[in-house]
Amino acid sequence: MQAQDLPGAKWSVALRSPGATLAGVDAALNSGQVVRSWPFRGTLHFVAAEDLEWMLDLTAARTVTSVGARFRQLGLDSATLEKSRAVATEALEGGRALARDALFTSFHEHGIDTAQNRGSNILWYLSHTKTLCFGPMIGNAQALVLLDEWIEHPRRLGHDDGVRELVRRYFTSHGPASLRDFLWWSNLLKSDAQAGLDAARHDLESLTVDGVEYWMPEGSLAEAPVRPAVHLLPGFDEYLLGYADRSAVLAAEYSERIVPGGNGMFLPTIVAGGRVVGTWSRKAGASRVSVTPSPFEPLSVAQSAGVARAASRYAAYLGLPLAP
Repeated sequence: MQAQDLPGAKWSVALRSPGATLAGVDAALNSGQVVRSWPFRGTLHFVAAEDLEWMLDLTAARTVTSVGARFRQLGLDSATLEKSRAVATEALEGGRALARDALFTSFHEHGIDTAQNRGSNILWYLSHTKTLCFGPMIGNAQALVLLDEWIEHPRRLGHDDGVRELVRRYFTSHGPASLRDFLWWSNLLKSDAQAGLDAARHDLESLTVDGVEYWMPEGSLAEAPVRPAVHLLPGFDEYLLGYADRSAVLAAEYSERIVPGGNGMFLPTIVAGGRVVGTWSRKAGASRVSVTPSPFEPLSVAQSAGVARAASRYAAYLGLPLAP
């Protein structure tokens, strides 16, 4: 699950876990059950801790190769990166966890410049190469830890088994979706993705619409229709960002309302009956939280009631009363 925005990503997890609270999501991070790293497209994701290494085995080498020119511009040569690895290992070994700024302080003490995004790129590289991952919470920030210390029981999968497992999981959690969607989401080679789909198809079924084949979990087409519901999703949620083609849930004329000015920052969305019908914002204090919907068009009575229920659920997740 995409996790560029940490608070929003936690809410994404809770939305898919009935009764989950912010405290419960933090507990999963603090226990090492869930970690945060860059397994797909060079973008931060939450993954089950046991799965991180085999996912990186599928994607990291090509992703790291793709940023060679940028690293040269930043002066991040092999010597600097390996020195950074040694410093990070010394700072964190023995089960220590440090927030980003504290680890950057260690880099500075050893003559490693972290300005101009060098520090962020060093963390990105060390995470792709299996030295670091984000683990427990320290206040509102997620601390960095040594991957091989924090993840005690990694699952081992070979290349072909890993591709098949990733294909199966993507279409199970995101289906109906196309192979093009999976390729965009995973950034795997097309030949690998097709081979994985061929191997996983016994767990899936497909439906062709307008000449495009969509894959989903086996038995999905026979399931009873789900009652339309209203959800308040965070920005960057997989429901919208997990696909190359988002037209099924977001009308083209409203795309810019989700990403104002095309700046890459996705606003939280209101989803009603499967369609994005607006955005929303929240204002949280120490004693209460308020939720303000901004629909694209006037909401129906049923949709307004759904927004109110979803806002109450969000307040319960935070452990705060909802402001009237």
